[in-house]
Amino acid sequence: MVDTANSAGTSKGVPPEGSKPRSVGVVLVAVMIAMLLASLDTMITSTAIPTIVGELGGLEHLSWVVTIYTLATVASTPLWGKAGDLYGRKGTFLTSVVIFLIGSALCGAAQDMGQLIAFRAIQGLGGGGLLVGAMAIIGSLIPPREVGKYQGLMAAVSALSMIGGPLIGGAITDHLGWRWAFYINLPLAAVALAMVSVVLHLPKNTQAARPKVDYPGAALLTTAITSTVLVTTWGGTEYAWASGQIIALIAVSVLSTAAFLYVETKAAEPILPLHVFRNRNFSLIALIGFLVGFVTVGGVFYLPLFLQTVQGASATNSGLLLLPLLGSMLTVSMITGRITSNTGKYKIFLVVGGALVVAGLFLLATMDTSTPRLVSGLYMAVLGAGIGFLMQITMLVAQNSVELKDMGVASSTTALGRTLGGAFGVALMGTLFTTQVTDAMTDRLGPQAGALSSAQLDAASLATLPEAVREAYRYAVAVGTHWAFLICAAIAVLGFAAALFIKEVPLRGAPTPNDAASQDSKTAPAQQEPVTA
Repeated sequence: MVDTANSAGTSKGVPPEGSKPRSVGVVLVAVMIAMLLASLDTMITSTAIPTIVGELGGLEHLSWVVTIYTLATVASTPLWGKAGDLYGRKGTFLTSVVIFLIGSALCGAAQDMGQLIAFRAIQGLGGGGLLVGAMAIIGSLIPPREVGKYQGLMAAVSALSMIGGPLIGGAITDHLGWRWAFYINLPLAAVALAMVSVVLHLPKNTQAARPKVDYPGAALLTTAITSTVLVTTWGGTEYAWASGQIIALIAVSVLSTAAFLYVETKAAEPILPLHVFRNRNFSLIALIGFLVGFVTVGGVFYLPLFLQTVQGASATNSGLLLLPLLGSMLTVSMITGRITSNTGKYKIFLVVGGALVVAGLFLLATMDTSTPRLVSGLYMAVLGAGIGFLMQITMLVAQNSVELKDMGVASSTTALGRTLGGAFGVALMGTLFTTQVTDAMTDRLGPQAGALSSAQLDAASLATLPEAVREAYRYAVAVGTHWAFLICAAIAVLGFAAALFIKEVPLRGAPTPNDAASQDSKTAPAQQEPVTA
């Protein structure tokens, strides 16, 4: 495997001086707004869905309000990344913001469920470019060595979306109406659009004026991703895992993936250049990103359910009870970023982060009906610290492992891996959780009580049940979450093992162009010494 294709100091890998905007801070604010929009949208919308159904009807199509957005976002993510590499990152990013704006406005004006679903597809198409465009721009403006200084901001965006999304969505729906769950995107996206348009200045694209677009690859990749996401979304819920529909989707996914990989070896300008996977670090970090998405989304998904059902917290309080996880994630990410920028070291954080994620998930797997909130909070803090070590470092290593011309592909591949990992995690853990809850309820109260396993009862609903049924359900949910966290911990071990094989290639970037050029023949520790012009 190639490990040093893009080591520090290569002229192709270091963003040129002319690429820096007049104010990097202003651009960072703009792209952080875009990242926040991409992260917040689904959580805000999910809170508003019951009210939306009450006004528009179409309960039978309810799941598609979320599914179609996810499909459009995930399927378009790699296409946006490659488009940025081919046509310029600024223009591509602005286009995605405009599409997201149009989709949000149309969603807010929808008159029936069919319109809302169609407009959500448009919104998701734009949303796919927000996150990857933001990360690619950051990678173009700021060398990997300096990105660590801004990790706290990126982690804050993730934390705010996770804890603030449901709260903001509920407040907007209750006081302004569900349409404002979409209209709220308009002023924020408009601000980001204006700031990036005026302030951001990147070098002109030096590639061919008319790049050859890999249309077959784009079609096959979209088909593969769409069928895969549908398998994870529908499997065990809409259709049984052994049903003809799911088997057909799996076949389509496998065949289209195989065809895509073949086409990419022949394409002049492939959507996903397979040569990036020759770099060992990039391949390993892509695997770690997928596993991080799997265990964090698949595992953390069940924390609010445990807090509400087993520990009796309200929906609002369950969000606040996640603060230990989010607080430790934010704090560790900020500290890690600073240390990485000062020392250029990052492998130790991947190893420690992988170990803490495994430990945190194993600790969470020990929780039962008698676990106090303080103890569960401490366990969540351990998991949050592990995620804090990994969340931004994975993107940093991915971008440091490719040339600047492939920055969009690196960003989109990493983002896509996390998203697909999360989708697999939620789907597989959902099936496991439901099975365990059903079995536990049946063992306690008989086959008829097993039907309660399909109902997600909040604390208020549980209070209306007979005490024997209530205690049986609390026990069953504790069993289900135990197995979900335990399996996630076992999966996380693979991420920890992969981190051990990461090679610590010096991070690109230095305060001045002369410093960057001087690093060709220097070792990583020497990069810390000041270089005079």
